[in-house]
Amino acid sequence: MSIRIMGTGSCLPENVVTNDFLSTIMDTSDEWISSRTGIRERRLVKEETTASMSAEAAKRALTDAGIQAEDIDLIIVGTLSGDYVTPSTACEVQAAIGAVNAVAFDINAACSGFMYGVSMAYAYMKCGMYKNALVIGAETLSKVMDWNDRSTCVLFGDGAGAAVLALSEDEKSLGIIELEQGADGSKGMVLAGRDRMNNNPLVTNPKEPGYVQMDGQEVYKFAVTTVPESINRVLDKAQLKVEDIKYFLLHQANIRIIQSVSKRLKVPMESFPISLDHCGNVSAASVPILLDEVNKKGMLQKGDKIVMSGFGGGLTWGTCVLEW
Repeated sequence: MSIRIMGTGSCLPENVVTNDFLSTIMDTSDEWISSRTGIRERRLVKEETTASMSAEAAKRALTDAGIQAEDIDLIIVGTLSGDYVTPSTACEVQAAIGAVNAVAFDINAACSGFMYGVSMAYAYMKCGMYKNALVIGAETLSKVMDWNDRSTCVLFGDGAGAAVLALSEDEKSLGIIELEQGADGSKGMVLAGRDRMNNNPLVTNPKEPGYVQMDGQEVYKFAVTTVPESINRVLDKAQLKVEDIKYFLLHQANIRIIQSVSKRLKVPMESFPISLDHCGNVSAASVPILLDEVNKKGMLQKGDKIVMSGFGGGLTWGTCVLEW
């Protein structure tokens, strides 16, 4: 019995915001952004919400998997930008798609949120509690950005990606082989965004939460060492080598980070699909959006082995290797 990804789906906002457009509202340029990050455009919400994008991505993943919403018994949404404090985005998705038999909850592991969700679903399913899980990464990051901070806001976009995980009796597929999660809270403030502060009869503070702030150099140093180390550990546990892996699907934070990981693993960039050029950094949504793009382009064949790795705020990371 294996646990496989049976289907994928994604949803991006309708509105495309190019670097050239941003140059009309702040002191920046397409050359400045693209040369440093690899990002040329991103999608930003107008009417869409975190929940609406999550639900649409979920519906597309269910269609791809050939599974009905009623068959889903677990929904996990990784997000730091839900529409409400409560209800959770996962509960909104449950209602929107009619997954009446599902347990539903959100987790916040920032850019690692989807990977944490995959690990949690895997653990639940391994111990026999659930059979079919829907794992979603979704963000509306545009609402937590300071659009006067050109060093940070130009990096991020909005969107959602989803995957259906299911128990499989297909003996020809190993499904998910090995996983790893990690965190280093001592460095958490290098990528942080304050939520509501205390506001009660004893203390008065601003009611509006703060914006995301990032020390890009520290995040870069964390990513380029932690990600290849995590990938190597997971491959060692799986008794695999980098040469066995067809694609490495990494969190789409910055092209320079991905290039550095490629160099450290001694794997050509052709093995690292890219979506950040047209999506930007979509935090928890970036890995499932990329997975869906690779899947829908027909780039994956049964038996292919791939690595997925998310990393970011917390600081956190999560990596898995699986056979398609």
